[in-house]
Amino acid sequence: MIRSRSRAVVALLALGGALFAVTAPVWLRTSVATALEPQVTIEVTGTTAAPAVTAAAFVTIACALATTLAGRFARRFALAVALLAGLVAVAGTVGVLLDAEGPAVAGAADAAGVTTLVAPVEVTPWPWVTLVVGAAVVVVGALALGGAGSWAAAGGRHERSGGVAGAVDPSSEPDAQADWDALSGGADPSAER
Repeated sequence: MIRSRSRAVVALLALGGALFAVTAPVWLRTSVATALEPQVTIEVTGTTAAPAVTAAAFVTIACALATTLAGRFARRFALAVALLAGLVAVAGTVGVLLDAEGPAVAGAADAAGVTTLVAPVEVTPWPWVTLVVGAAVVVVGALALGGAGSWAAAGGRHERSGGVAGAVDPSSEPDAQADWDALSGGADPSAER
C-alpha cells in the first residue's frame, strides 16, 4: 500500500506522462504499393494505433491532480478511475498486439489511400513497453487505493471555521490590537461585524 499521498500523486503523474511518451513513437511498420510507387513504407504511431492509450494517459494525469485536492470519497473515486485507466491502456495495447494488421491497414489508408499491404506488419518494441507502463498504472492505482484511508485530510486553511484561533467576538467593541492578532491567526475580524 502507498501510505503517502504525495508519492501516489507523483507516481501517477509520472506514469501518465510515460503513457504519453510511449505512444508517440512508431508501433507498426509495413509497406503498400501505390500507382506511383511499387513500395511505400507505412509507419503507424501508438497514438494512431491505440487512441485509447492516449485517452488513458490523460485520465491518469487528471486523476493524479484530483487526488491532491479531493476529499476522502472523491480521492478514492479518482484513484479507482486511475486504476481503470491503466486497465484501458493495457486492453488497448493488447488489442494492437493481437491484431496488428487492423491498425496497419487503417494507417495505410490514411497515409497512401491504399488498404492492401504488400509486406507483413512489423511490431516495434513500443507496444510491449506500453503494456508494462499500463500495468504499472494499475498496480500503483491499486496500492494507492489501498493506502488512501491512512492519508491525512486535505488542508482546510481556506475554509471558514468558527473555532479559528484569534477570532473576534462580534459583540465586543473594535480593538486594534485584537483585530491585528486575529489577522495574524488567519481570521477576518471584520467578517462578523
